[in-house]
Amino acid sequence: MRITLHDVSKGKNGQALPPTTLEFHTGEVRYALAETEQRPTVLGLIASGRMRPETGRVTIDDSESAKELRRRVALVDAPDVSDPHPDISLAGVVGEELMFAGLGATPLHAKRWLSQLGYAELASVPIGNIDPSARVRILCELAVLRDGTDAVVLVSPDRHGGSPDGWWRIAAEFAERGFAMLVILGGSAAVALERMQELGAVNASGPVEPLVLEPEADAEAEPEEARPLSEERSDETKGAQEPEPEEARSLSEERSDETKGRTTDPDPDPEPEDEDDTNGAAS
Repeated sequence: MRITLHDVSKGKNGQALPPTTLEFHTGEVRYALAETEQRPTVLGLIASGRMRPETGRVTIDDSESAKELRRRVALVDAPDVSDPHPDISLAGVVGEELMFAGLGATPLHAKRWLSQLGYAELASVPIGNIDPSARVRILCELAVLRDGTDAVVLVSPDRHGGSPDGWWRIAAEFAERGFAMLVILGGSAAVALERMQELGAVNASGPVEPLVLEPEADAEAEPEEARPLSEERSDETKGAQEPEPEEARSLSEERSDETKGRTTDPDPDPEPEDEDDTNGAAS
């Protein structure tokens, strides 16, 4: 099975979802990049046949049957659409999904199912507190219980935290079991997957060029620019500080000279009186 989105968009001028083209197929896991709060859910709804795009088209094996898409593609953990309320216990979430799959849905059935999967101890824990990888495992296992499910669209598993390699490996396991897997995620998780080359993560719509890290040459250039700037500032500081002591010394020397002049030079002798005046006073 091959599902292709041909230049699909949603909203005025593509505000809800800009023009997007991608493809995922049986036996492979691919990721698609979608930022902002609403775009991951919008992309997931369109890729699973649950929302009609504003432009473009979605095909499943070259057919444009939205009904076929909805029947064969499960939409998992899409915010505000298919994500369980965080306060519901894990057993409660499992019981509801077992009911949709046409299986026994009592609390006992839910606990038994969790026990078979190895998560019996988490039955009473609110799903909002479940480890991200365990959450993805459980929700995907529940999704494929429904008859006719051949593909899974997993929306924003990175929003729950944790390392991307955990839930990516789980998605890869489902692909190995014969499902077509599409994981919709944000930019940070996409960069992390690109750097984990051993995972072989493939972008469903091409390489993530806008998210490529800056080359090392640019990183090395930054300190080189910073050093001359600091040296210039240091020189300016030195230049501003050096004249001060010189001025201080000159001022002190002037004051010292004035002091010496007052202490070493006696007052000048009074001018001698005119001899005529002296003789006249004597007579």
